[in-house]
Amino acid sequence: MTKARDIASATTPNANAALLATFPHRNLIINGAMQVAQRGTSVASSSGSVVRCVDRHRCFARGAGAATFSQTSTAPTGQGFANSLRVDVTTVDSSLDSNDYYMIDHKIEGQDLQQLAKGTSDAKSITASFWVRSTKTGTYILGLFDDDNSRNISKSYSIYSADTWEYKTITFEGDTTGALDNDNNVSFTLRWFLGAGTSYTSGTLATSWEASVTANQAVGQANFFDSTSNDFYITGIQLEVGDTATQFEHRSYGDELARCQRYYYEHSGANSNWLGLGNVYQTDQVICPVYSPTVMRALPTLTKTLDGSSQWLTTYDGFTGTSSDASVSLSSTGTSTIASSYIYITGTGRSGSDGQCHWLVIKAGAALHFDAEL
Repeated sequence: MTKARDIASATTPNANAALLATFPHRNLIINGAMQVAQRGTSVASSSGSVVRCVDRHRCFARGAGAATFSQTSTAPTGQGFANSLRVDVTTVDSSLDSNDYYMIDHKIEGQDLQQLAKGTSDAKSITASFWVRSTKTGTYILGLFDDDNSRNISKSYSIYSADTWEYKTITFEGDTTGALDNDNNVSFTLRWFLGAGTSYTSGTLATSWEASVTANQAVGQANFFDSTSNDFYITGIQLEVGDTATQFEHRSYGDELARCQRYYYEHSGANSNWLGLGNVYQTDQVICPVYSPTVMRALPTLTKTLDGSSQWLTTYDGFTGTSSDASVSLSSTGTSTIASSYIYITGTGRSGSDGQCHWLVIKAGAALHFDAEL
């Protein structure tokens, strides 16, 4: 069985890679240092749920167990990290059903992976590196799934010491089968397993690329969800071309935020209560253009969070009126990846002559969410 190279927390990444570490934009992971958490710093999962906390990382609890996923200030000393993603078990699943699994994953667009030359004779290896800490020692599995061709590869790594930061590197060999689509859809998914039932563990671990066999994906994985005392932390995630892990590519908060906002952003009463200036249309609607901070991956799905009084928006027409909750729809500007959208607001408090202006302000505690996640 091929295992990851395990390096204790006192050891820094491969010093021989110092030159490579000077090259920018080599990390294919967005928000690997867990800096950005637009949705909030903590979210509780229920049994069988999928949740998001720290941007770009999904957290699964597909079984009877549950956990709180949070952005924390716990981080390895001296490595330049201020945050990590924490998994805190709140409901035990000590006897996993066959189809149960628990994991953290990260999805990557195909157009960002073309440099790998996957599916050709020149296919390149890629190396994942990260810092991890857990109360639960034992064998863990990191899997890489090719969503375009239903192929996968998995490697194991060990957590040796409880509550100790350890540095891990894992190299996935190049795959000469199955080219990746050159588009804005998901092509690769990295999966950090935290527990898996026999449907995922009853075969032979797929340490080389293969047509996807579920039973080969998480063989040997420890059950992290066997105690409410268990905590798992991860940060400093990097994925780069080649068979050598380099020093983590630290990016500014502003840079990481802009990358994250390609997939998700929100207007809220807490941070940007001014939504825009709208015009009355057909006497009972207000149309308001909303400009995203960056071009999003695709046409986003729009949802809203109401405040404590079941409202979300105040409209001002000649300094009059507070709206009740309104129906909302999103219209694209005609492109599949958008930099602006139109919000159509209907309901009470928006009557007037066509072209009449309304000032739109999001209420404290309310928000509009724009989601173009993979």
